[in-house]
Amino acid sequence: MRTLLNVIWLVFAGIWLAIGYALAGIICCILIVTIPFGIASFRIAAYALWPFGRTVVRDPDSGVFSLIGNIIWFVVAGVWLAIGHVVTSIPLFLSIIGIPMGWANLKLVPVSLLPLGARIVDID
Repeated sequence: MRTLLNVIWLVFAGIWLAIGYALAGIICCILIVTIPFGIASFRIAAYALWPFGRTVVRDPDSGVFSLIGNIIWFVVAGVWLAIGHVVTSIPLFLSIIGIPMGWANLKLVPVSLLPLGARIVDID
């Protein structure tokens, strides 16, 4: 079932989200100072491609630099990305077929808010 949901997600939403996050990651890596944000964007892009069967886990040993980076990310991009995920999940919830896709979109909110110090792992 996860594979079917991931394929449907990939076709209708995942590929576009992943491309957006990957482009943001490329821009962040070009700017050199923002390379940690670029790496986080690539990690979110991979999660956006195949979200079912995976979850976000916080790394307790991430340190103070992750905290500072997350504060900067939250102010500059995190709030807007989270709002975008919530707003796009609302129409998905209006149809029965779109409900799992809405949940997948909402699963991206925590990692889009605070991506540094987060790991994406398989549920199994």
